[in-house]
Amino acid sequence: MSFEYPRIVFMGTPAFAVPSLTAMLDHGEQVVAVVTQPDRPRGRGRKPAPPPVKEVALEAGLPVLQPTAIKTDAFQQEIAAFAPDLIVVCAYGRILPGPLLRLPPLGTINVHGSLLPKYRGAAPIQWAIIRGETETGITIMQMDEGLDTGDILLPGSLPIEPDDTAGTLAVKMAKLGGQLLVEALDRLRAGTLSPTPQDDAQATFAPPLKKEDGHIDWQRPAAEIGCLIRGLDPWPSAYSFVAGKRLRLFAPCPLEETANGTAPGTVVRAGRQGLAVAAGDGRLLLIREVQREGGRRMPVAAFLQGHPLPPGTCLA
Repeated sequence: MSFEYPRIVFMGTPAFAVPSLTAMLDHGEQVVAVVTQPDRPRGRGRKPAPPPVKEVALEAGLPVLQPTAIKTDAFQQEIAAFAPDLIVVCAYGRILPGPLLRLPPLGTINVHGSLLPKYRGAAPIQWAIIRGETETGITIMQMDEGLDTGDILLPGSLPIEPDDTAGTLAVKMAKLGGQLLVEALDRLRAGTLSPTPQDDAQATFAPPLKKEDGHIDWQRPAAEIGCLIRGLDPWPSAYSFVAGKRLRLFAPCPLEETANGTAPGTVVRAGRQGLAVAAGDGRLLLIREVQREGGRRMPVAAFLQGHPLPPGTCLA
């Protein structure tokens, strides 16, 4: 059986998955169907809106499936009707059952947002930033029934810049994912795609994020707090409280100067540059953007015009 141009079913949902789909289409791959999550309420009106992948698929004239359940014989039969040689997954958002993974002759491959075996799980981009990594990447992997435990097919690295957030890094990684995916498909055709087993002893994990993960502990070092804020930007975002009101914090910058014994979580300086807040290691962390409850995200200088935060204000 020839797989020179395999019949591909693509499974993906958010904007992160779009470059992988468009890269395959631009590369001339034979994508026969797209599976994505159901439309979800979005925006102030809470009207159902299509996932980004669905919008791209419909523009390309591809059949789109949006099942509410994927661990059923009916869904597997629906996929089998497209006679796929390969399933490609990128940020679909659900765990695929074993029978579906094994349905195509070439199996199922995944575009994963880390350099496996590091950061297996649902939020690898965010946790890499939170934990202070300076490098991450994309792994094209052969999927099995474990949590991102399948063989590595093709990795590609990417630096994490000091000002990267989960949002900005995801855009760069999504682009890299599309590039690596079509390279992997070219190597598949050439017969040079060699699976490499993961070293489980080197594995780390990236569990799903919760809103409460963003509550800042100002007893932590300034650099660690800065990584937390960047890793949770744009969602779920890091926050503290001022007078009982939640204040979301963005755009951190650890400063070299010390807090001179000021208690952690205390505003030492507030001005055009931002809020200089004392951290647990005696250093200052500059916060340059904030968002109050019910408000919009804005530079600290603009926020202070209507909401003064004088030195001595406690954010802890």
